[in-house]
Amino acid sequence: MKTDHLIQEDILEALKWEPFLNETEIGVAVKNGVVTLSGMVDSYAKKLSAEKVAMNVSGVKAIAEDIQVGVSLSDEKTDTEIAEAILNALKWHVAVQEDRIKIKVESGIVKLEGQVDWLYQRNNAKTAIQNLVGVKAVINLITISPKVAQADISEKISAALKRNALVDADKISVEIKGSKAILNGKVRSMIEKEDAELAAAAAYGISSVENNLEVVIPSYAFTEA
Repeated sequence: MKTDHLIQEDILEALKWEPFLNETEIGVAVKNGVVTLSGMVDSYAKKLSAEKVAMNVSGVKAIAEDIQVGVSLSDEKTDTEIAEAILNALKWHVAVQEDRIKIKVESGIVKLEGQVDWLYQRNNAKTAIQNLVGVKAVINLITISPKVAQADISEKISAALKRNALVDADKISVEIKGSKAILNGKVRSMIEKEDAELAAAAAYGISSVENNLEVVIPSYAFTEA
């Protein structure tokens, strides 16, 4: 079994190899496979990038993220400037229904509201603006007004999971409640857990995903030759 100390070392090394990040700004603590990230970065995108780097490291079971965003004076933007930049970003993003989204910016924290037809449109709205200068956090309150879900939606999600080479679909069960997909079972990594959620979220008629998948690291993954 991979020790917490080794997981911590691997995450710190991975952060060094991420050109977008300064590893000295980020603290890493690990306990029982649960990683806590702390520190301060100068953009919201860097905060998300650090989380992604940690998630990719083998042995990580969960992420507790406590990184703060502090924009430098040279990059400081007024809320009006940030709002205008967001409007432009959403307007030019082909996978976003920008006319159905309302924006509120307060002290660099962006709140998105409104309704869209698909979950991927909700997610893309956040993705489109998280790299903008001055944005400290994004609160995505956009809701889904989905079309009527197909009767065999559970089978379609299961089929999508089986098509994903990175997901062991046989260990995942899918339950549908209204327009919500509920995933239960076991996966081998945080990345597999995320891939399963993305596959379910892309299904026709799904507005949210409850991901209850448990990360169980195979013991053979750390067996020395």
